[in-house]
Amino acid sequence: MRKRISLLAAAGLVAVGLATTPANAADPVFTLTSPAEIGLRPHPGDGGGPQKTTVDFRVGNPTGSEFEHPSTFTVDLSPLKGVADVALGENSGHRCTLTAAAVTCENVWGISTGENWVAALDLTAAKGSKPGTVVDLTMTGAAQGITIAPTTTKVRIGGPDLVMEEAALKTKLVPGERQPLPVVFGNTGTESVKGVALELDTTHGMGLVEQYDNCATSEKDTTGKPWNKGWSMTVCTFDNEIKPGEVWEIAGVLTLEAAPHAFMEGLIYGVHEAGSQPKSTQKLSAPRTGRKLGLTTRAAKAAPRAADLDPWNNRHDIDFSVKNTADLVADATSLKGKAGETVRAELGFRNEGPAWIAEFRSGEDVARVDIVIPAGAKVTKVPEHCDAVTADGDPREERLGAPRYFCGTPHVIGEKQVVGFPFELKIETFVASATGSVSVGQWADEGTTPHAWDPNRADNRAVFVINGKDATPTPTAAPTTAGPTPTAPASPAATPGTSTTPSPGSGTGNGRTPHGGLAETGSAPGPLLVAGAALVAAGGAVFLALRRRATGRA
Repeated sequence: MRKRISLLAAAGLVAVGLATTPANAADPVFTLTSPAEIGLRPHPGDGGGPQKTTVDFRVGNPTGSEFEHPSTFTVDLSPLKGVADVALGENSGHRCTLTAAAVTCENVWGISTGENWVAALDLTAAKGSKPGTVVDLTMTGAAQGITIAPTTTKVRIGGPDLVMEEAALKTKLVPGERQPLPVVFGNTGTESVKGVALELDTTHGMGLVEQYDNCATSEKDTTGKPWNKGWSMTVCTFDNEIKPGEVWEIAGVLTLEAAPHAFMEGLIYGVHEAGSQPKSTQKLSAPRTGRKLGLTTRAAKAAPRAADLDPWNNRHDIDFSVKNTADLVADATSLKGKAGETVRAELGFRNEGPAWIAEFRSGEDVARVDIVIPAGAKVTKVPEHCDAVTADGDPREERLGAPRYFCGTPHVIGEKQVVGFPFELKIETFVASATGSVSVGQWADEGTTPHAWDPNRADNRAVFVINGKDATPTPTAAPTTAGPTPTAPASPAATPGTSTTPSPGSGTGNGRTPHGGLAETGSAPGPLLVAGAALVAAGGAVFLALRRRATGRA
């Protein structure tokens, strides 16, 4: 059974190698990251065969721009001799080679901004290795013009294995609906866990009703990490010792509630050893209610099924579909100017709700905006997330001066959010009441078409007028059709941790092939959960990077 250990750089919940003094004080410092500690099932493993644990290594580029020079990354394997066997993982990275002494990865593409994948190593306990043995697995890096701070993961033979039982929750809901969240977990490892932390990640439209003094909450709004947008994290800590073979459950009530703006929602919940993660950069706020959530033991026969000791069962995630609608309304725009003048226009739409919209699983744009430029005007400045097309909607290489533009939105649109694209246009020829349009909807060959969940199709298109008679024109009336009744969105097909190919215009937001070196995950996950560690000794951690949108190139 393969185990994967990933890291959570977006929330600051990763083990970061100690920074070394730069060879040149002016050189920027890129930092390697990896799990703080991992545990390996003692040889020969469950079922008589070795059980792999995959360790992921990444490098962070903090400069805000792509580093375009080659780099080399090396893992010293000498401390693992007689303790653990090493193989290159399925996603072992860039030109990685394995010898008895080291793993070397050559990156010739460069390093994109944010967190980037470097390599994955599969580790198994070596024959004759003794439980309790701890050694260091260190990766270093080198490149011209930068300093790369190393990272070290402690590899331990044996340890605890926390297992979370999956809750039977109702997934089709209506706004305002509540349901209890049972939490049951056990320790199927070889050592005790002294203190655990329960982490619950919820989307913007799904929240917890109760508050407890030992449960702290934070919004996931880390700068530069848009995949966190729309998520909040609650962490409840407990001092109990969880011994091998024991099963525990919460001694209290946790209730989930779908908000009035709920639509496509998610919940991730898991358990890990308390204190095993470095301090988060997020500010957790704890209420003062005078109440604490507790834990109590449960009969062993109710233990979660974990025969294969898969660390993924430390956590579970659930999708909810809430019966709701969201009305996307194109904004009419009217400009005035003389021939030769340059005018500015914020072209876009607003979401009148009541629901917010988020494409967490696929990472695709929520909508496309189709902008037709009025006659006599030439676009001289184009927003980043807009592509120039011909009047018929075909691709066009030259971005400036196009008659039409397709603009991609973020993967999250709030329930009362306004989305605008700033254009600059030069009025080359004065044309009285020159009229274009702004349309919003889902991607279609002809431009856009209304979403199934949009209750009012008539306001998806508005006029864009230059030198018109009316300074504030009203939206043009499209053929009126009966809007849909509140709908429950279909559950996304993508599973956690998988990558779904975005539709044109998603990813970079401009429809063009992204450039870069190592695959960038810093702009993704998406919302991320720290899962409980399988066989993680004291101070160890397992991290799950979830729902990432890669904007670099592997």
